Amino acid sequence: MDVAFIDDDETLRAANVQALMLAGFDVAAYPSAMAALEEIDADFSGVVVTDVRMPRIDGLELFRRLKRMDAELPVILITGHGDIGMAVEAMREGAYDFIAKPYALDRLLVAVRHALDKRRLVLENRALRRKAEASSPDLPLIGEAPVMQRLRQTLRQLADAEIDVLVEGETGSGKEVVAQTLHRWSPRAARPFVAVNCGALPENVIESELFGHEAGAFTGALKKRVGRVEHASGGTLFLDEIEAMSPALQVKMLRVLEAREITPLGTNEVRRVDIRVIAASKTDLAELVRQGSFREDLYYRLHIAFIRIPPLRERREDVPLLFGHFLGRAAKRFRREPPLIDAGTRRHLDVHDWPGNVRELAHYAERFALGLIAEPAATAIEGASLPERVDAFEAAQIREALAACRGDIQATLRALGIPRKTLYDKLKRHGIDQSRFRLPNE
Repeated sequence: MDVAFIDDDETLRAANVQALMLAGFDVAAYPSAMAALEEIDADFSGVVVTDVRMPRIDGLELFRRLKRMDAELPVILITGHGDIGMAVEAMREGAYDFIAKPYALDRLLVAVRHALDKRRLVLENRALRRKAEASSPDLPLIGEAPVMQRLRQTLRQLADAEIDVLVEGETGSGKEVVAQTLHRWSPRAARPFVAVNCGALPENVIESELFGHEAGAFTGALKKRVGRVEHASGGTLFLDEIEAMSPALQVKMLRVLEAREITPLGTNEVRRVDIRVIAASKTDLAELVRQGSFREDLYYRLHIAFIRIPPLRERREDVPLLFGHFLGRAAKRFRREPPLIDAGTRRHLDVHDWPGNVRELAHYAERFALGLIAEPAATAIEGASLPERVDAFEAAQIREALAACRGDIQATLRALGIPRKTLYDKLKRHGIDQSRFRLPNE
C-alpha cells in the first residue's frame, strides 16, 4: 500500500482517494484514526495522510501514536486555517509535511510522492542493515553472490588442512582478511598470526625482519632479534605482495618452505619452525614465472592450494550489503546516526566499478557517514518530471555546499547566497540533516 488516507468527512475522503488512485497510488481509506491504527504497523511501507480535525482521536494524536511506533513513518497533516500553528509544531516534532485547506491537487500529489520516496529509502536502509547484521562477522567475506558462497566454503575446507595456500586478488579485495580467516578457523587459531608485507620492507632489512639476526651480525645490530618467521612458529605466516621478493630472497624462502628451517643472520645455527604459510599476490604469479621474474619452483611450492578473491565488480549484488555494514560501522565510530542511503548514492554504488575494491568501498562509506560526499547533480531518476529533476539538482547543490563547509550554516549561506530562512525551508523540504555534515568534535 502506498497511502493510508484518514478523514472523517466521507465526501472529502472519497474525492482525495479517487485523485490519488488516478495518479497511480495504491490507497486505503479510513474514516477514523482508530480504524487506521488497527491496520498500520511499524512495517507499513507507505505514507499516512490525515486530517487534523477528527472526533475522538484527532490527526495530531494519531501522528504522535504513529511516531512512537515508527519515528521514520512519514505523516502528512491536512489542516484548516486555524490549525496551521498546530501543524507547524507537529512538524517540529517530526511530521513530514502539512497541507493547508483549500489546496491544489498537485500539492498533495507532490507531497505524497516525495514522502513515499523517503519511506522507500528508509525501509531499504533498514533491510540492508538487517542483512549486514545477520551476515557472517568475517567481513569482507560478507556476501550473497555465488562466488562468495563458494569462497567461504573453500576456506572452511582449507582451514583445517596443514598446507600452504596462495591467494591472488586485486588491491583492496581482502587478501589479508582471507588469510586471517584461514588462521582463525584453523587449529592454529590460538597461536600467532604474523603478517609481512614484502613490498613495504626495504631490501636491506627484509632478510633480518624475516629470519632474525644475532647481536653484531651487521653494523647497528646491537642485540639479538627474533625474525618474523620464527615468531610465527606454531601459527601462521602471511606473506603479502610476495611478488616483490628479490630473486635472492626467493631462494631462501623456498628453503624455509621445503625444510621448515631458518638460519638467522650472524649464526650458523639452524632453527626449526612450525609454520603455515599463506602467500598473497596482487598479480598473476604464473605470468611472472613465464616472464622469468618469479622462481618457478617457489611458485609451485606455494601453489599447493590456490584461492582467487573476486574483485567487487564481479559481485555487484554484494555492494549495497557491504556498504550498509561499513556505513553502520563508520557511524558508530564517529558517534552519529547512520545517514540514509539516498537514491543518488545507491546509483553510484550500482554503476561504479570500484577499482579499489572493498577497501575503496569502506573508505567511501566513512566519507558518506561524515557528510563529505554530496549526491551528484545529475542524479534525477530517468523518466522523472522536470520539477523532480530540479529538486534533485537543488538538493545536490545544498549537500555539496554543506559538505564543503563541514556543516557550518554561516559559511553555507555565503556559498549559496540565500537567506537563512530559505536554507532552513529547503533543508526541511529535501530531508537534509545539517548536523551530519559536521566532522566529529567540531
